[in-house]
Amino acid sequence: PEEDAGARWRYNALQTPQIRLWRKVTTWSAVGAAFNSNPVRRLDLLQRHGLFGVPELSSTEGFERVQRRALLEAEQLVAKACRTAPGASTVEVFDKLSDTLCRVADLADFIKVAHPDPEYREAGEKTCIKIGTAVEKLNTNVELCRSLKNLLDNQEVMDQLDPETRRVAELFMFDFEISGIHLDEEQRKEAVDLNVKLLDLNNQFLMGCHMPNRIDGRALPTHIHHHFTSEGNYLQIGGLHADSPDDVVREVAYRIFLYPNRDLMDILDQLLSCRNKLARLVGYESYAHRALRGTMAKNPGGSMRYMFTHHFTSSFTRTEKDFKMMKDMKCKLNPRNPDLMPWDHSYLSGVIRAERFNIEPSLYSPYFSLGSCMDGLNALFTQLYGVSLLAEQPSAGEVWSEDVRKLAVVHETEGLLGYIYCDFFIRPDKPHQDCHFTVRGGRMQDDGRYQLPVVALMLSLPRPGRDAPTLLTPAMMENLFHEMGHAMHSMLGRTRYQHVTGTRCATDFAEVPSILMEYFATDYRVISQFARDYQTGQPLPQSMVTRLCESKKVCGAADTQLQVFYAALDQAYHGKPQSRSTTDILIDLQQKYYGLPCVPNTAWHLRFSHLVGYGAKYYSYLMSRAVASMVWRQCFQKDPLNRYTGERYRREMLAHGGGREPMQMVEDMLQKKPSMEDFVDALVSEMDPDFESIIMDSEN
Repeated sequence: PEEDAGARWRYNALQTPQIRLWRKVTTWSAVGAAFNSNPVRRLDLLQRHGLFGVPELSSTEGFERVQRRALLEAEQLVAKACRTAPGASTVEVFDKLSDTLCRVADLADFIKVAHPDPEYREAGEKTCIKIGTAVEKLNTNVELCRSLKNLLDNQEVMDQLDPETRRVAELFMFDFEISGIHLDEEQRKEAVDLNVKLLDLNNQFLMGCHMPNRIDGRALPTHIHHHFTSEGNYLQIGGLHADSPDDVVREVAYRIFLYPNRDLMDILDQLLSCRNKLARLVGYESYAHRALRGTMAKNPGGSMRYMFTHHFTSSFTRTEKDFKMMKDMKCKLNPRNPDLMPWDHSYLSGVIRAERFNIEPSLYSPYFSLGSCMDGLNALFTQLYGVSLLAEQPSAGEVWSEDVRKLAVVHETEGLLGYIYCDFFIRPDKPHQDCHFTVRGGRMQDDGRYQLPVVALMLSLPRPGRDAPTLLTPAMMENLFHEMGHAMHSMLGRTRYQHVTGTRCATDFAEVPSILMEYFATDYRVISQFARDYQTGQPLPQSMVTRLCESKKVCGAADTQLQVFYAALDQAYHGKPQSRSTTDILIDLQQKYYGLPCVPNTAWHLRFSHLVGYGAKYYSYLMSRAVASMVWRQCFQKDPLNRYTGERYRREMLAHGGGREPMQMVEDMLQKKPSMEDFVDALVSEMDPDFESIIMDSEN
């Protein structure tokens, strides 16, 4: 992609995909049409571009070339940083060094997950390890650290720097400190070795989390065989089948998919031990203390425990009621097997919502074609921020799959802001997960031009058919809005440094913009702008939206309590080592924080893939939801399409990425400093429609 924001985008924006349209009544915009049809790619017989427009990546061998070039440039930048006099230029060189490595590592990190060709995935994996190892060595480079320390120790120079530059300098020093720069040479080498070992353990655990288990087909009732993948005489169970209406299918999937794997258990034990050893080596009480420094939570101490225990106390009665409703429903559906088990939670809560509010997903899907939803996002972003999404035709070889769409994000006065690659459709060997990836961060370049951010979004949506576009359930639509919240966080930031671009901020703040988008996704004033039946053009009735919103309160306490259990388990694994197994810790905390029994001979924690990317930080989803709830209620609930509020939200929260303290951004937006009680109250209010009136009555 081009990096300048000049008039070039106006030309590119006209290159919309050539598409087959079979639409009936509804009329879509160009961006809606791009997603509601199968694109016909133009053939570029003269030139084949590489992935994301990187020429070398037209083949797997290109990874080695871009890797070599990045490492050579990094070597030159290290030398430059070491001879640069203290000042803003020091931070600029450090950020350029970071960008040089991240542009390769981030792209490779996405390719190793998303590319359909295993050779590309392997090349991406090798590149990640190579660049990651180089980064860990740089984080213990004493001479490089000294050049930054010379700046930080010079108070006169520091006082002349702008706040963002000062913060980025401090963040770079933080990276040195948590990597053990203060240790002696032998200990620094040990820290590097531990970090490199962790890269390998993380990859091993992540792969193991998603590996299916298999069982001899003769061990299972024949009438459920068709739910699973056959492999000769064996059946593969690759997931929990949590929403299956068949009790037997849910139970079989749960017991077999979660059956303990000794090798994976050893890998998890090594991973947690290695993290703890690294944290202690560099001077932290535990890995959780190391991971939470610089976040809104600050540390895993009293405030974190308060959030878990006070939320549990506040919601205990509601959670008990939710489980009773589920148990009653199971007795109604299957009187011979009425015991409520963990594999029932997701399915039965969905049944209760559907029965009580008549929200069968198939009733909603005709109104939520993918193209209509993209039109809705486009309209929302235009009204809030003055931003439009424009469909572009990718060059040959630029994308990894023919069904990937490319969007240019354009501001009405600022011009081109960046690019979003939308990998939305299911395909073989593609992970079933919804993710946002930063491929290239935004930063101010030496020549005064802005390096445009590039991100990729990955969903698992059904492909459009011959007679219908891709139709989304309400949950799919909400997930789409969530991931686009991450993307717009990346697009709307205009940080000077890529080290703090977009979602490169504290983890417990990074989820705020995405969760906030879920509130827009369930507000009728927003939905009414785009939700039309794809055949008749009739709008989605407001009563259906109201029922959908009300249904979210049903079993909300049990759903949230499950998240509290996950967060508490994550904290326990990354706190001080305990003289018990990870399984024993899980059994104890499940009983304490959740309520449904732990099933013998299962190991749910071996499928807890968030332990890799969110180690000691899974609580972030809870804290971010609390912040998003407060921002929605105070700022957007009255008028979700207000341009002034949208601009203020961008100015106070989105624009800075990680360039400001996260809690300071929250305080500026809310115009007050929230307490831990405020966070808990916000979470409780999400699951109890009468909570606010109860609080008001108690205050009166």
